[in-house]
Amino acid sequence: EADPLLRQYEGSARGRGLPAAGWRICLAHRFEEPRQPYGAVDVPLRDVLRHIGLALRYFRWWYKKTRIEKKSAFIDLLCAVPLQQIYGCPLGGIGGGTITRGWRGEFCRWQLNPGIYHYKTVIANQFTVCLRCKGQTVYQQVLSVERPSTLQGWNWGYCGHYAFYHALYPRAWMVYELPGQKVVLTCRQVSPVIPHDYKDSSLPVGVFIWEVENGKDEDVEVSIMFSLQNGMETKEDRSGGHWNEPFTFEKEGERVAGVLLHHCTHINPFTFAISAWEKAGTTVTHLTAFNPLGSGIEVWQDLLQDGRLDSPSGKSSPTEKGEVTAAAVCVSCSVPAQEHRTLELALAWDMPRVHFGSKEKLHFRRYTRFFGSRGDAAPALSHHALTHYKDWERKIEVWQKPILENCQLPSWYKSALFNELYFMTDGGTIWVEVPPDCCAEDLQGPAGTGFSHLLPVLREYGRFAYLEGQEYRMYNTYDVHFYASFALVMLWPKLQISLQYDIAVTVVNEDVQPRQYLMGGQIAQVKLKNVVPHDIGDPGDEPWQRVNAYLMHDTADWKDLNLKFVLQVYRDYFLTHDNLYLRDMWPVCQAVMESELKFDTDNDGLIENGGFADQTYDAWVVNGPSAYCGGLWLAAVCMMCKMAEVLRDAETQQKYMGILKKGKEAFEKMLWNGKYYNYDSSGSDTSSSIMSDQCAGQWFLGACDLDQGEYEV
Repeated sequence: EADPLLRQYEGSARGRGLPAAGWRICLAHRFEEPRQPYGAVDVPLRDVLRHIGLALRYFRWWYKKTRIEKKSAFIDLLCAVPLQQIYGCPLGGIGGGTITRGWRGEFCRWQLNPGIYHYKTVIANQFTVCLRCKGQTVYQQVLSVERPSTLQGWNWGYCGHYAFYHALYPRAWMVYELPGQKVVLTCRQVSPVIPHDYKDSSLPVGVFIWEVENGKDEDVEVSIMFSLQNGMETKEDRSGGHWNEPFTFEKEGERVAGVLLHHCTHINPFTFAISAWEKAGTTVTHLTAFNPLGSGIEVWQDLLQDGRLDSPSGKSSPTEKGEVTAAAVCVSCSVPAQEHRTLELALAWDMPRVHFGSKEKLHFRRYTRFFGSRGDAAPALSHHALTHYKDWERKIEVWQKPILENCQLPSWYKSALFNELYFMTDGGTIWVEVPPDCCAEDLQGPAGTGFSHLLPVLREYGRFAYLEGQEYRMYNTYDVHFYASFALVMLWPKLQISLQYDIAVTVVNEDVQPRQYLMGGQIAQVKLKNVVPHDIGDPGDEPWQRVNAYLMHDTADWKDLNLKFVLQVYRDYFLTHDNLYLRDMWPVCQAVMESELKFDTDNDGLIENGGFADQTYDAWVVNGPSAYCGGLWLAAVCMMCKMAEVLRDAETQQKYMGILKKGKEAFEKMLWNGKYYNYDSSGSDTSSSIMSDQCAGQWFLGACDLDQGEYEV
């Protein structure tokens, strides 16, 4: 009650099975502070004047990209995505696309085309409840606070003061107290995001488990209707040729029924499936097609009449150009007085074969390994989700329990630790198979040799990529993956190993094509050999094939990328004990450290920054030895010593032990001011600042038990 997000809640219901930890908000809440994304108009005038060249070069590049080539910009400062404080937990596993529901229950953000987001609430996508007593419908309500201009034959405007949302990713709960009915609904949303699972965690599905509590002194027949539009509220919804059909799928005595919605676009076609588990005591009915732009009165009256839908047989006609279609599935059961029952529905989407923006290569999503790539997997996916979600939840609870029961951790931390993990699936994430006829030469490029374990790893676990941000459209941006990689290596270590192999391959290859960099205007090649790339590409182009979508700076001169590769290699080895991986990465570590050594211009064992923003903080100028990059350097040198010891490379160990000794002394001499380490050693106005991230290298050493004794930095 003290929580400002719950002040508007007037109900007494607490729901069934909700955890104490998590993020909770009343559906009637209104945020008092409107937020806006940072855009070009927010840049202070003094910075505009200082960077007038950058502004002109960016606008020229932006105009060519968006107006002439008709493509979207990987960073769009002129048309920022409107910021809406509406989003909740996304649906779906890793790499198969995601559909985000808002905390009021709306379906409002779509990432089915890999790495590309569509921000639109589809109003027809709703759950509706129907209550019947003694053969009469006594209550029928769309469980939405909205009052839209379409489907006005439906009963909208549920009172949000009697409902709340609770998120603890990968699950979320919505609790609805039905005013005057003595009935409470708890909808539990489950996605298959399961640590150390490389099958079910890839599935494009979400399950909705409805717990119905009947507080009446008489039996109630309860129906939950799930309606869904064929599409994502894009122009393709009206392109014609889309159609729906009912389906049933039975396996091992368990039967699932629902509707398939076939979305037949030329590029990346897909099928939605809405379904329910047909168990003893439950009835599943459906409506194959209706117009979501009309009044919807025929759907409403169909449900109102008997708490069922008509269940017509046969396929719907393909839509004409300009038409939109939707479907609905309804699951019903009787709930005895003062008891509770469970109803289970699922949403699946099957887009097995995908092209990125360039449309050059066809990719097969990870889940096709288990469910096929023909585009007919939605019924089997639905059945698997409904019959396996209990097992998923058991595994999720085992994973989360030690943290949730740790009384030394504050509640906000428990909530953030799990809820911020949403980006693992909803970071434009893609997880694809490598082609079965692929050979090592296809993967490692013209200069890549010696990766003995590359092909087995990628064949077994596929390729994984996620964006720097939904508005910073670059895959596996390496300077920031450095931080997020802990989530990956601790929960899905094989995906981190796979990602590292992809980075290693790009290190030893180059792209000599020249281009202009926007910050300084200089012309340089896209990718230099023996340096770590900034990213592995833009989903609007062809990731893995063309890397370094980032063209603000020439990152070949950045001081942190090479070091972060070395730090992750040893950290991964420390946590996984994968000796084959370490041996494959060792020559690459040596190559990037040799490239880095050129930044130690005075041979004192410590690298120097170059007087521009040459690290991940790409608007912060750094000059000479610095706490951040110097600390990363010393940590990387330390780990080179340790890896050389493990691999019994005495010569390399001796070399880096000597550098470490000199570098430690120089670091203390140049940066320690008696109280803390300076930002850098330039003597500028900002030089004596304390950089919050200055101990990042030490943090990695501590994570690998190298922060004391002979290796202490």
